Amino acid sequence: MHNRHAARLIMLAVFLAFAGCNKTGTSSSATSSTNPAGNSSNSAAQNEAANTTAAAGASGSSSAAAPAAAPAVIPDGKTLAVTIDQDLSTKDNSSGDHFAASLAAPVTVDGNEVLPRGTHVRGTVTESDEAGHVKGNAVLTITLSSIELNGQSYPIRTTSYTEESKARGKRTGIGAGGGAAFGAIVGALAGGGKGAAIGAAAGGGAGAAGAAYTGDRDVAIPAEREVHFRLTHSVTISQ
Repeated sequence: MHNRHAARLIMLAVFLAFAGCNKTGTSSSATSSTNPAGNSSNSAAQNEAANTTAAAGASGSSSAAAPAAAPAVIPDGKTLAVTIDQDLSTKDNSSGDHFAASLAAPVTVDGNEVLPRGTHVRGTVTESDEAGHVKGNAVLTITLSSIELNGQSYPIRTTSYTEESKARGKRTGIGAGGGAAFGAIVGALAGGGKGAAIGAAAGGGAGAAGAAYTGDRDVAIPAEREVHFRLTHSVTISQ
């Protein structure tokens, strides 16, 4: 009887010990299975916070960007010093021809540089006339038509520049008159009054023909010449 009771106690103790081990294992498993979920949740929250911070930083950078500069207005009356980039002449150019030029000096407005030195400029020949055979001077007139900056062309209106041959009218008159006088003298010696009249007409014609070649037939504006123009209308330049 005593042995049977002892055996029951031993079996009860073994049962309780086994039950305790199972409970501990279950709790550990539950804890282990719960922690990964918690870690995953924490990681997602951290990523979301990082993304929010980055977005806020980007938004702040955009709002802090400097606004676009306002256009600059070059007023009428402003002088443009340009260098002609090609030869121009009454012999080779006609009215309506275009030519290339560049700014010889920067253009500033209120102390700020708007057009740097070397800015490309285009111009137009507005008059090109050779000298006449007997009278008249050779005339070559040009003006500026546009400014090209940063791939954009800006139409402009400016004063004109004229190159003109020197007047030779006085010399021509003397040549013709001298020829007529000389012809009259020769004619008078040869045949009297009638011969004088014929000689004068012939001498005058020869003198006029000679005078036709005393004047400059053409004028030119050589490349690299610096010419000054003045704006007659204001122009707005994007910055």
